Amino acid sequence: MTERVITGLYVPGDRPDRFDKAVATGAGMIILDLEDAVAPEAKPAALEAVTSWLRARASGSAAERPDENCVVQVRVNAGVDHEIVAVRDSGADVELRIPKVEHARDLDRVAEQAAGLPLTALIETALGVENAAAIAAHPAATRVALGESDLASDIGTRDALALDYARVRLLFAARAAGLPAPMLSAYPDIRDLDGLRADTERGRRLGWVGRTAIHPSQLAVIADVFAPTDAELDWARSVLAAVEAGGVATLASGEMVDPAMLGRARSILGS
Repeated sequence: MTERVITGLYVPGDRPDRFDKAVATGAGMIILDLEDAVAPEAKPAALEAVTSWLRARASGSAAERPDENCVVQVRVNAGVDHEIVAVRDSGADVELRIPKVEHARDLDRVAEQAAGLPLTALIETALGVENAAAIAAHPAATRVALGESDLASDIGTRDALALDYARVRLLFAARAAGLPAPMLSAYPDIRDLDGLRADTERGRRLGWVGRTAIHPSQLAVIADVFAPTDAELDWARSVLAAVEAGGVATLASGEMVDPAMLGRARSILGS
């Protein structure tokens, strides 16, 4: 299974001055964006900036890159094969983020061009949500994600109930396919950290793990929401101690636990 990442940060592909700064924030993933964050006339220069940075990163030694555990993704433009090829040919340890995926077959040509690079299928329409299970089950898909702003435009609402429906569909699709729980979509209001926290907590309760950000100021809130509480850690350790050998046990709190709870306990402990 692809590793679990808690924080992600989008960086416009035409701002190479921000690439290293983004990595230095400590985000678990940075997403170099060639799509929505870049004006059409700037896209060729953005692709050159991104691939140049990737080539330099690929040629550096691990000692020169203390950020080795940071996942790097590039969000390409839908249907633009030469961007995929350019990222692939950089030789970097990189993943591709594929927008506007509506059918599993949309990943077929991408996978051919990507030649083994991990793919995140970004689902941004009602049709994509309804086909989420098939998309997540595509053999080249290693993560799925939800583009909530595009989805809201497609369905005509940002109501929490509508977004919760999409979030739940993607969660079940990902887990059924053996993929990690998805990361929440970026929260668009940079200054509203209280709103970010409330919405992230809602997503966490629904079973999502992590969130992408569009500004470094959002990262600390996201990390804090997904950090396990002391009570959760105590519960997880108690479950492992009580039932890892099998069978049913009763915790000091009176809660009856069994091996079915081991998965959640190990997830909380990051083991």
